[in-house]
Amino acid sequence: MSTSTGTGGEPSNAGAPGTGRQESAAQPGTYGPEVRERLERDAKEIIGRYPRPRSALLPLLHLVQSEDGYVSDAGHEFCAEILGLSKAEVVGVSTFYTMYKRKPMGQYHVGVCINTLCAVMGGDQIWDELTEHTGVGHDETTPDGKVSLERLECNAACDFAPVMMVNWEFFDNQTPASAKQLVDDLRDGKEIAPTRGPKRLCTFKEASRVLAGLPDGLAGDGPSAGDSSLEGLRIAKANGWKAPEA
Repeated sequence: MSTSTGTGGEPSNAGAPGTGRQESAAQPGTYGPEVRERLERDAKEIIGRYPRPRSALLPLLHLVQSEDGYVSDAGHEFCAEILGLSKAEVVGVSTFYTMYKRKPMGQYHVGVCINTLCAVMGGDQIWDELTEHTGVGHDETTPDGKVSLERLECNAACDFAPVMMVNWEFFDNQTPASAKQLVDDLRDGKEIAPTRGPKRLCTFKEASRVLAGLPDGLAGDGPSAGDSSLEGLRIAKANGWKAPEA
């Protein structure tokens, strides 16, 4: 889930979808004509995949989040209008799911798993030290706009605990020291590669665009499974073990 990124909190492909916002001076909280045209084009493609337009609400919320870095009032209005829903219906959905943010997130959204296994292995300590190091808490963003933090209940990667994610890419087997170094490197604009997956990170906006169902072409880039996940399979093959016949 990655595309090329630049500096200053915005992707380097300026002018492409998900890389900026234009507001109408006459109608604050609405999108300008160029942005509106892009969003409508992408929205029609997404809606066309569903038998009923309202079924496309979740990906459309990701789409408007890719524009603003959160689901803004303009994003709520856009989704409601294009799907024929009330704004209250849209807001009710966007505020239910934690992946839809209510305020702008950083260019790199860092999630720290604090669920049972990660917590026991050091996730709680990582969170405590990282929040002290950055000076921000849950769903808060550093003053430079580069990094935001989130307490995550599970990253579904217990065999690599403690685990962090940056824009939903994995960073395995973390320590307080490595977590703080990772965040410092992100804020300094260094090129960072996830433990698994693509060799480069996308921005939060670009990740939201992919989650909207508009691929960046990197879904198959890099390994998706690490040694710990594959160890059981190797042992089974070495011993000739097979699952029982159905």
